[in-house]
Order: sequence, then C-alpha cells, then structure tokens
Amino acid sequence: MRSEFGWLLRAAVFETGVAAAVVACPEVPLSTLLVVGPLLAAQRLPTRATAAFAAVATLLVLAIPTVFRDTVPPPTVQDHAVRVALIAFCGLWAVLTAHDRTLSKAALEHMTHLAEVSQQALARPLPAELGGLAMAVRSRSASEGALVGGDLHDAVLMPSGPRLIIGDVTGHGLGAVRLSSAVLCAFRHTAATEPDLVRLAHTLDDRVRTELGDEDFVTLLLADFVPGGVHLVNCGHPPPLRVGGRLDLLESPDPSPPLGLSPTPRLHTIRLSPEQRILLYTDGLTEARNAKGAALTFDRAVRAALSAPALDEALTTLVDLVDRHTADSNADDLTLLLVQPDPESLTEPRPHAPKQPIATDTDDVAAK
Repeated sequence: MRSEFGWLLRAAVFETGVAAAVVACPEVPLSTLLVVGPLLAAQRLPTRATAAFAAVATLLVLAIPTVFRDTVPPPTVQDHAVRVALIAFCGLWAVLTAHDRTLSKAALEHMTHLAEVSQQALARPLPAELGGLAMAVRSRSASEGALVGGDLHDAVLMPSGPRLIIGDVTGHGLGAVRLSSAVLCAFRHTAATEPDLVRLAHTLDDRVRTELGDEDFVTLLLADFVPGGVHLVNCGHPPPLRVGGRLDLLESPDPSPPLGLSPTPRLHTIRLSPEQRILLYTDGLTEARNAKGAALTFDRAVRAALSAPALDEALTTLVDLVDRHTADSNADDLTLLLVQPDPESLTEPRPHAPKQPIATDTDDVAAK
C-alpha cells in the first residue's frame, strides 16, 4: 500500500510538472510530455488510478491552449487534434497495460500461495514434543524464495517411541524438491507400519529408485528413540552429534552407501541419557566454509551453543555461528534437528513393539 501511494504521488507531481513545463517552455512538444504520466502510473498503480491519470492528461492537452492562450502559442487545428488523439491513445494503452498487469499479479500471487501451501505440506512443522522427545528444528533452502530444497525431515510416533528421518538429495532447485518429496511420501506411507529400521531403509530405497537419475542419490538417517537410547540406521548421511559433557560424532561402525547406490543399512544403537541431546543435521552444517575455505569445526563454541537451556535457543545460536563463519553466504541447504529425551514421559514400548538392546558405553562412538 505504501509503495503504491509513493508511485501515485510521484506520478501526480510529474504530471503537474509537465503542465508547468508546457506553459514555461512552449517550444517543447506537449504530446511527448503528457503521455509519460499515464505510462508511469501503468507500471505500478491499479487500473482505476491509471485511468485517472490518462483522463487528466487528456484534459490537460485539451485545456492548456484555451486556459493559457496568452502564454502558449495556439497550435493548428490539425496539430492539436493529433496531440489529443496521441495522448488519448497512449492513455488507453496505459489503462489496458495496468489492467493486464493487475490480472497477472493476482494470478502470480495465487500461484505463489499454492506453491507455499505445497511446500509447507512437504516440510510440515514438527511438534515441540513427540512421545516424550523434545524437538527443535531449523531448516532453510539455498534457493532464494523457496521454503524447501534438497533437505528433508519428518517424525512419526511409533509404538516403541518417536521415529525421525533426516536426509539430503543431490542437487538443488525443483529437481531436488521433487526427489525430497518422493522420499518423504515414501516415508510417510511406510514408517508407521514398518517396525524394523533396516527393512524401512530398504523399502525407501526401492520406492525412490525409480525417481532417481543415473547420478542421483539420497543420504538418509533414520532414528528410533526408546527409553535410554536411540537406534540409528545411516545411509551415507553425516553422523549425528551427541551433546553432553563433550561432543560425540556417532559414526556408524558399518558405513552404508546412500539410497540409489545399493545401500547396505545396518542398525547402530547407542545410549542416550536424559541430560544429553542429539543433533541431526545435513551437510549444510559440515560444508559451511569461510572465505578461506575452512569448514566449521565442532569446537567449544558449537558445544556451548548446543548446550543452551532451551532447544530453540540452542539452534538459533548455532545458526548465528554458521552465518558468522560463512559471512551469511548460504551456498547449501541447511537443516538442523535437535532433540532431547524426557525420561519421565518418553513412550515406553508397547507389548507388541519390538525391543532392541541398548548398547553399553563401550559400543558408543567417541568424538574425533
């Protein structure tokens, strides 16, 4: 609204200046000046406002020779008729232009709204708590104006506890959005009915293989949270980061290729105490580089950020660290998912839910 008012004011001032210039400088062709007001209005103002400027321009060209006959030499009848016809024609063209632009703008706004709704359906917000697991998410696309990109994440509540997925598809833009939506659709269709994470990874690979090109693949991490620990299946994805007294990279002892590259998923189980957190992330974090090409390191600053009292505050601080490190140059999609179990409310496995043993501390993978 403020922008349109500014254009209205500028067009009105210009049109007034044109009329004054015609009186002060009669040698300047009238038609080359008065047509500019409607044409300028047509670029930003609504149809009615543009029509008003076109009418004013036509009235001015009609009235100036009569009102200012003592200061403006009267044109010939033929010249005057040509000028009036020219300004009226240009005014009509400006009105039609404004009308078409208004319709196109409305159609674009409608399509933009539909696109935003579709993207929000793909990247639906996660609850702050699911089955006793507190969660916070930050996700942003490297593509300007896009809500989603090649990163994907979601969560469902299983009989055994919360189940999370995070992944990253190759490429950027619409192709990456198409692949990530295919993975999410496959996950949402099968995650709640497949209790075994390894079989789920194979199922997702089978479902999305037809969507992948010769050079496409999807890195994927699946996580089932249960009392006292978490079961992980990692297919070529950056390892989770456990936040506690130190930072531990939870690398899988049996690395698997990503989906689309003949994955060999293996189950990896670790302990997770109530005071510890798990950070799931995409390579937008590990590939965040400064002007010298140095990657962000998991140092004391990262641990301090992730140890903030509130999960949302922790991710906000971490994103600030990333932006300062990269000087706000977001070259890749970035998704951060920070979770922490509540031992008093974490869902206990139901009788029919499969139980997996929780690894001892010696099975955990220490930070490198």
